[in-house]
Amino acid sequence: MPDADKPTLLVIDGHSLAFRAFFALPVDSFSTRDGQHTNAIHGFLSMLLLLLQNEKPTHIAVAFDKSRVSFRTREYAEYKGTRSETPPEFKGQVSLLQEALHAMHIRTVEVDDFEADDILATLAKRGHAEGYRVLLVSGDRDTIQLVNDDVTLLYPNTQGVSQLKRYDVDAVMERYGIRPEQYPDVAALVGETSDNLIGITKVGEKTAVKWLGLYGDLDGIIAHADEIKGVVGQNLRDQKENAIRNRRLNHLVTDVELDVELDEFRAKPIDLESVRPIFERLEFRTLMERLTKIAAGEATVAGAVGNGVPTTAVALPAEAARVAPVAPTPARLLGEELGAWLERAKAAEPAGLGLALEVLDGRVIGAGIATATETVHLPWEPGRGDVALFEAWLAGDGPKVMTDAKSQLKALRRSGLAFDGLVVDTLVAGWLVRPNLTEKTLADLVSFHLGETVPQADPAQLLPEEGTDAGAPEYAWYSLRLAPVVLRALGETSRRLLADVEMPLVPVLAAMELRGVTVDHVELAALSSELGDRAAALAASAYAEIGREVNLGSPKQLQEVLFGQLGMPKTRATKTGYTTDASALADLQESNPHPFLGYLLEHRDVTKLRQIVESLDKSIRSDGRIHTTYWQIGAATGRMSSNDPNLQNIPIRTEDGRRIRRAFRHGTEYAELLTADYSQIEMRIMAHLSGDPGLIEAFNAGEDLHRFVGARVFGVDPSDVTPVMRTKVKAMSYGLAYGLSAFGLSKQLRIERAEATQLMKEYFQRFGAVRDYLRGVVEQAKIDGYTETIFGRRRPFPDLASPNRVHRENAERAALNSPIQGSAADIMKIAMATVEADLAAKGLGSRMLMTVHDELIFEVAVGESDALEAVVRDRMAHAAELLVPLDVQIGRGANWDDAAH
Repeated sequence: MPDADKPTLLVIDGHSLAFRAFFALPVDSFSTRDGQHTNAIHGFLSMLLLLLQNEKPTHIAVAFDKSRVSFRTREYAEYKGTRSETPPEFKGQVSLLQEALHAMHIRTVEVDDFEADDILATLAKRGHAEGYRVLLVSGDRDTIQLVNDDVTLLYPNTQGVSQLKRYDVDAVMERYGIRPEQYPDVAALVGETSDNLIGITKVGEKTAVKWLGLYGDLDGIIAHADEIKGVVGQNLRDQKENAIRNRRLNHLVTDVELDVELDEFRAKPIDLESVRPIFERLEFRTLMERLTKIAAGEATVAGAVGNGVPTTAVALPAEAARVAPVAPTPARLLGEELGAWLERAKAAEPAGLGLALEVLDGRVIGAGIATATETVHLPWEPGRGDVALFEAWLAGDGPKVMTDAKSQLKALRRSGLAFDGLVVDTLVAGWLVRPNLTEKTLADLVSFHLGETVPQADPAQLLPEEGTDAGAPEYAWYSLRLAPVVLRALGETSRRLLADVEMPLVPVLAAMELRGVTVDHVELAALSSELGDRAAALAASAYAEIGREVNLGSPKQLQEVLFGQLGMPKTRATKTGYTTDASALADLQESNPHPFLGYLLEHRDVTKLRQIVESLDKSIRSDGRIHTTYWQIGAATGRMSSNDPNLQNIPIRTEDGRRIRRAFRHGTEYAELLTADYSQIEMRIMAHLSGDPGLIEAFNAGEDLHRFVGARVFGVDPSDVTPVMRTKVKAMSYGLAYGLSAFGLSKQLRIERAEATQLMKEYFQRFGAVRDYLRGVVEQAKIDGYTETIFGRRRPFPDLASPNRVHRENAERAALNSPIQGSAADIMKIAMATVEADLAAKGLGSRMLMTVHDELIFEVAVGESDALEAVVRDRMAHAAELLVPLDVQIGRGANWDDAAH
């Protein structure tokens, strides 16, 4: 652990990182209107801003090479002789980068006859001697030799400069099997291609490390060269002068004369007015926004949260000292003994105690509480007087750390136990760390974050997680140990997201799942029967077209009919023939219509719909209600999903979908249902993120967005925008946010590709900020390795650097929309938490039942319709402060369909 009391000196190898940024980012995508290439500057500054946010250095220096000539080239003319000429697109970028750094009040250093690495070495030595924690950022492996207990190397990976591998002493030992100061000996023996330093023939890294283990250092290896057998031994003896020369050249100078004291590198407050002219000249709008956030201490992120949401970041539980990965033996305490233990435990762990519950048939049968060094097991029996102190602690706001808290909160409610004080759910926090590769159980989290294994056992045991020896006390202990590790992996912005958005939602979802929603079995059964009859009729019509019966669900039999019997054009080839998926067959029907294909496609739709209806019907419980399960960590974008049953796949605009929704009704003791959703939320977020004045004007004026856009694109008065025009711009507006191409637009609208291309061109001419934003999202994601929502939710995209074109393009399309989808998800979660809190604060009996996409469904208590609507409108409209208003649509009715708006 770094010493928080030490100042942090950040030293960056300017040329090394600028060159890496140059080759990591496409040259053609980064240039100003007057033709100045800026990819190296953009990549470097983006990395720097990340370092400022994540490392919070107190002192900063950037070292540059003065020229290609140094004392090393004088000794060995071929030094770095294999390096090609500087690309013309790179020339001029270093001076502009230095100008930008100076505008940010960051000192740069360059010295005649020495390389930037020597400056890093000198500053590292000074920093170590004067009590600094030193962070070196360099893409030159020679700097590994500088690592020690106070000096850490941040080394960029092969994908550019956005991902930095942290090399401390342990990491160097793990990667190379040597101490950092031994690295130059390895490099001397192996050689360094980039520096044109030729090593010993057939001596690789493993051989060099082995020799160092035997003989200590290069001098020792050469002294024992006669003992080394085989070809490599002879090569060493023949070529030892190469290694000696290499070692002399790769030794970094630690006493370069610098006319500057360390305190002169002290980080200064960002002066936006000083930076703005150079950033505007370089056309770095996105970077300027990021720098503004940093200058404001990220206040814009916290300030975007609507009224009523707490903005206190998650407390960071104290990290226990290194202990054996075995949970303490749990004590069994009751009554006053338990009370005394709780008081002592709260003092020992002020940021929170670990808590896990044992659950049977949905109710609590036991509990485990943990500190870092002690655990308690509490068998549970309802009504026991000797657990009153525990009940009081449960209901109090004392901080608690849990894993998969939602299911346990439901058990507490079923058991009649009040609960408060949840500060961290490690399952939710772990998902924010790795939204693409979610650890789904505590055992997964322990394995990934702690490198340990939760003991395996009889899967029949009634424990928090089946298949482990660990009971509630062990689960509580593991949760407490996980919390600081996972939270540190998140970073400050993501911790705020966890505290302000995700954690308040956990008890809300638990309550919604328990409430459920009334669903009419008779209505669903009747619809299911009708759909069955319709499917049978469609199948019969399909059979009549081909003169025989086939299995309409068998790809093999369908291939025989379509491509054999009917001789239709073949679709995309697969391992088993040709695809018969819905998209391919819809295209086939469009280009080569046939009655059989029409009946087949309609039969598929009806059959799928019937399966949805039957799934809903089977999910109705004895109380006449469906209780879905919301998966808070279900998607990398932050959007929630539901299962058992899935409410997200109910059709919205079809008559059959409306029939399904009519079956969703209010309970007998309630007056009606109220529905609320956001109007065009994704386009409103697009307007906010892009800052496009045209879109902002349309929303702020309350105009029909697509009519407004259509008027601009087609150059007509809004009153002259035809329904066809409006449909085209609507499809394009939404499609662009999902990476829709001209080809895709032409296919969707059934127009010529040339017309689609012209339509997009005219759109971007009139809404240029949208074009700039969409282009910048993917470019920035390639630099950072992730996208970010308005509230700081990060989604990594490693495939943006994939050599596989399909994977890379898929990642680009996903990255394009992720900030928009993710921001919409964040806004909905904030709205849900604040609405639920307001309903409780006002003592209303109305309650939130469901969330489906961007819609909330409420059960309205008698006489509360207006009061409920006022709360819902206010909280949803103010869930975020955007450049355009959040418009909320409300509907009321006896069932979900009648309450549509």
